[in-house]
Amino acid sequence: MPDDCVFIGKSTKPEYILLKLANRHGLITGATGTGKTVTLQGLAESFSAAGVPVFCADVKGDLSGVAAMGKEKGWIKERAAMIGYDVKFTAHPVIFWDLFGEQGHPVRTTVSELGPLMLSRLMDLSEAQEGVLNIAFRIADEEKLPLSDLKDLQSLLEDLAARSNELTTRYGNVGKRSIGAIQRQLLVLEQQGGDHFFGEPALDVGKDMMRTDDEGRGYIGVLAADKLMQSPRLYATFLLFLLSELFEELPEIGDPKKPKLVFFFDEAHLLFRDAPKALLEKVEQVVRLIRSKGVGVYFVTQNPRDVPDTVSRQLGNRVQHALRAFTPAEQKAVKSAAETFRPNPDLDTEQMIMSMGIGEALVSTLDEKGQPSIVQHTFVKPPSSQVGPITVDERKALMETDPVAGKYDESVDRESAHEILTKRTEERAKAAAEAEAAEEKSKTTKKSSGGSRGDGFWTALGKSVVRAVVPMATRVLEDAIRRNALGGQRRR
Repeated sequence: MPDDCVFIGKSTKPEYILLKLANRHGLITGATGTGKTVTLQGLAESFSAAGVPVFCADVKGDLSGVAAMGKEKGWIKERAAMIGYDVKFTAHPVIFWDLFGEQGHPVRTTVSELGPLMLSRLMDLSEAQEGVLNIAFRIADEEKLPLSDLKDLQSLLEDLAARSNELTTRYGNVGKRSIGAIQRQLLVLEQQGGDHFFGEPALDVGKDMMRTDDEGRGYIGVLAADKLMQSPRLYATFLLFLLSELFEELPEIGDPKKPKLVFFFDEAHLLFRDAPKALLEKVEQVVRLIRSKGVGVYFVTQNPRDVPDTVSRQLGNRVQHALRAFTPAEQKAVKSAAETFRPNPDLDTEQMIMSMGIGEALVSTLDEKGQPSIVQHTFVKPPSSQVGPITVDERKALMETDPVAGKYDESVDRESAHEILTKRTEERAKAAAEAEAAEEKSKTTKKSSGGSRGDGFWTALGKSVVRAVVPMATRVLEDAIRRNALGGQRRR
């Protein structure tokens, strides 16, 4: 077995993954209770020992044991003797993470960084609602409104609803019903714990997920996911976000001698279940291109069919644990799994998948030429760390001394969209109040000066006098003229 490899176990020969080809991704599958978690733990240990940082989700709470030294047990001793493997029990450097900040350091990102595509997926929005959300992000960008947490987005949506008529003529239909639907989904997301995910300080993915210790061993990032799995869409979206961030931040390096990071995506079927076409295209793009940035992605799930063909064909290293087949559909799944391997003339792959015991697997990895090796029935090596979870006190002690202690534990609420829009609303309300007060004052002034209903008192009095005197004077003058005329006639 070459030195620059990760040992998996032994068939008729050692089975391993070449470090220089570990960034060609992989797949670990098998029914519940067949040994997938132990396989994942063993691979994470070996990558760490080779100086490769690892990130994995601890769905059942078992993987935390990688931080403690293992102990010799009967089955470990038996398996080690069977494959001729010398188990060197040791603990490995670990950083614990937790979206809820309970079993690990808080993991946060901003609403802006997540983006409208994944946020729409997270909230299960319709096409029309997703369109409105895209408009919201566009306006936030144009008006310099940082979207940090959920209250920022909620404030932005309230502002859009108030300006919907104005915005519709510029961006297209910004329906109040769609805005209301998004706001309701935000409340659901908040109840599921999404408010813990959004905020600052945001996780520095490129730095804190890719650390090595003083001995050159890669840190194993363990995400506490037992509680997170109660919100499967949040879980899948979060892991996809991490992959996307790595894809955006890391430079192109081609094919390195060993990966910069190995990412294990457990319960991978949650990522693809009911996923819209745009999201599947995003996943396919990330998986296809992130290889050249030195990141290997290993999907862990029960059945190979859980992963779409467009993604599955990118996965060069495969470990298949046992599958149980009692129904026609399950038998079809077994046959499909067997067909993903390069055939071994000495092995009935389909039959072997159904008959393997715990800790056994069918293994096919990429050889020196980058071609899949012939599938082999393999006994997987036992881990060198503790099998099973560590205690709460042990976890707490490790968190207090790891490289990110104190960096993310306290949230920061800087000025963002919520504060800016609240201030803007207050200024508009103040301006409107001042305008209303000025208008009232103007009305009062007009009334006191006669206003539009008539003239002032003395002007009105003068008009009344004129209206009374002029007719009277006219009558007196007419009488005088008439008398003078009649008097002149009598004198003649």
